[in-house]
Amino acid sequence: MTQQNHLRGVLLASSACILWGISGVAASTLFINNPHLTAMWLTQVRMISAGLILLVWGMVAGKHPFKIWHHRHAAWTAVSYGLLGLIPVQLCYFEAVRVGNAPIATIIQFLGPLFIISIYYFLFKHVTPSRIELIGMIMAFIGTLLIVTHGHLNSLAISPVILFWGGLSAIGVATNTLIPRTILPKYGALTVTGWGLLIAGLFLTLLQPMWRVHLTITWPQLGLLIVIILLGTVAPFLMFARSLSDILPTTASLMDAFEPLAATVFSITFLNVQLTSFDFIGGLLIILAVMALSLNTHKMLHFLRRRRAHSSS
Repeated sequence: MTQQNHLRGVLLASSACILWGISGVAASTLFINNPHLTAMWLTQVRMISAGLILLVWGMVAGKHPFKIWHHRHAAWTAVSYGLLGLIPVQLCYFEAVRVGNAPIATIIQFLGPLFIISIYYFLFKHVTPSRIELIGMIMAFIGTLLIVTHGHLNSLAISPVILFWGGLSAIGVATNTLIPRTILPKYGALTVTGWGLLIAGLFLTLLQPMWRVHLTITWPQLGLLIVIILLGTVAPFLMFARSLSDILPTTASLMDAFEPLAATVFSITFLNVQLTSFDFIGGLLIILAVMALSLNTHKMLHFLRRRRAHSSS
């Protein structure tokens, strides 16, 4: 791996995370300017459109996306990934953005690796957390406490609804990471993510048909919707997947810090969102904690793969 390739990978991964952060700001702008727009409708349009684009891209690239349905385990995993992974990580995130703002929603969702570590140690209790993981968990807890209470432990500084939806989206980050890990090496990220998005979007449409929602979308709002689908979903996914051929997954995961940073900077600049010093300090603690936890997440997933291979042999 040359230095030039490593730099390219870092730039691709960081740019992808910045685009994900901008996507949250674009969604927040839509919710502000169109009160009739729901998180459900926006998630449905985003998932179905991006899923179809990724699957068509996969067919053009010769990835044969329909092969995943030839194997029962892979098919069920793809369905589980869509319903239990992508729905909470996207729908719940947009709900948190709608009832709150993009920076806080993104920071709370950024706690996802903490849930991954927690699930990991809950399932494999004989493995003890490392020192850096314990420090990371404590920092994340303190950071979340500062954001939620602003230093006043007897009251909440943000709505419990924001904390509820943001917490669910953080859990979604964990399931979104853990569920598809067994089929990604064989079928590829384009196929797995494309089907996951499409399945999730169609399932939500069955629950609440999007065509029954009467909306008036202006041209600027349509532009923001296209930004969310193309620049906030399809493009960053392709960029992040491409970066993994140049840098290690641990390095790529550290670039995730750019997502809450981008959401914060663009929200303050374009939406005049006001954040307190407690929000900044708490967010910084969470970002540093997750970066520390991410250093060990790759080892954790490697252990899970080895354990699965051992049990199937």
